[in-house]
Amino acid sequence: MPFASLGLVDDLARAVAARGYTTPTPIQSQAIPAILAGRDLLAAAQTGTGKTAAFTLPLLQRLQTRPETRMPAGRPRALVLAPTRELAAQVADSVRVYGRHVAPRTALVVGGVSMKPQCDALRRGVDILVATPGRLLDHLSQKTVSLAGVEILVLDEADRMLDLGFLPAIRRLLALLPRRRQTLLFSATFADPIRQLAGDFLHEPAVIDVAPRNAPADLVEQQVHPVEQTDKAALLGRLLSAGERDATLVFTRTKHGADRLSRQLEREGIRTAALHGNKSQSARTRALDDFKQGRIQVLVATDIAARGLDIVQLPRVVNYELPHVPEDYVHRIGRTGRAGRAGLAISLVSADEMPRLHAIQRLLGRKLPSSVVEGFEPSPAKRTRAPVAAPSAGARHHHAHRAAGASTGERPAAHRPARPETTAHDASRRRNKAHHQTRRVATTGDRA
Repeated sequence: MPFASLGLVDDLARAVAARGYTTPTPIQSQAIPAILAGRDLLAAAQTGTGKTAAFTLPLLQRLQTRPETRMPAGRPRALVLAPTRELAAQVADSVRVYGRHVAPRTALVVGGVSMKPQCDALRRGVDILVATPGRLLDHLSQKTVSLAGVEILVLDEADRMLDLGFLPAIRRLLALLPRRRQTLLFSATFADPIRQLAGDFLHEPAVIDVAPRNAPADLVEQQVHPVEQTDKAALLGRLLSAGERDATLVFTRTKHGADRLSRQLEREGIRTAALHGNKSQSARTRALDDFKQGRIQVLVATDIAARGLDIVQLPRVVNYELPHVPEDYVHRIGRTGRAGRAGLAISLVSADEMPRLHAIQRLLGRKLPSSVVEGFEPSPAKRTRAPVAAPSAGARHHHAHRAAGASTGERPAAHRPARPETTAHDASRRRNKAHHQTRRVATTGDRA
């Protein structure tokens, strides 16, 4: 079924064809007609299945059909909110690429960079504004933008946008929007409380679930390696050096941990960079570009990178530490296995992380294949306290596997990122209040 059959005008269909896409994905086939019909939408689909195009294309068409409503400077007609700077930048790029023949006025408003170029872009006039919540509130406080003319609101990675960290900012922004508008919520995961909360913002929405809830992409092969916490860095070095040195995205829970691991891998001769919320925007952009261009082999990141990094030919993701929130595991491993390509997701799991692993397996509805790498066996006492899933056939040498056909190639996201343990008081407080691990809290340092 060609894109034109979904009701897209020729200008947009040509732009899609120029990108090499001929057949819509399931989320695009269902979402595009609903959006063109003016429906509110709650849409969930696996990562890497084209959700950005699913809302960008019909958004562009709906604005084009009513050009006479062109707004004055600083009053966008469409607003796209994203949780991270990187995701916002990618959405803005998609708007420009797919809108090449309709020429929408687009502005990107994110933190970490000077406000002056953003103010200049708003002053020139904007049809589609792509923003992170924090920086948008800054502009609103300085009266450089007005949301009174917004006709379409999109929350990308909506589960993150409606978590405890972002919700106050989102409510402030919603209060400034017209009550009559079209609202679109997209994400790969929607916990039931988030779905219920979304009902406060939607009017008789169409609900689209194109895959089992919270399911990772089918093309991602998952593997668990039990290991002592103190041996994780050495095991990671072994995995990264085995066979062909594939590009690898490595996730840690804290910014300090990402920096420490990055330095250690560099000392071992592995070209590495770190990406997290304490980095300047220029440093984040440079690290991501170096990784995409193959100038570095490893990018060590906090969950800021789990939302919005679209690296089509990324063959491998490693969870150096498991996330606090099970849904974040789905977003992490969704960075590989994209656009029809196979991918590999490896998790290094110590005994104290077994409760997190069990929570992830409950979310997925199945146990993950588990194998011990020779030379990195956990102590028998710890293995007794923390059993793992039965090893799969051939899993012992799974770390040398390379996904067939693959080649080297946000503000906070929808989880509760851990804060760096900068003081003994902080560490003690977290130990005494372990139940806080289940709350979704956005830290100030990661906010865009």
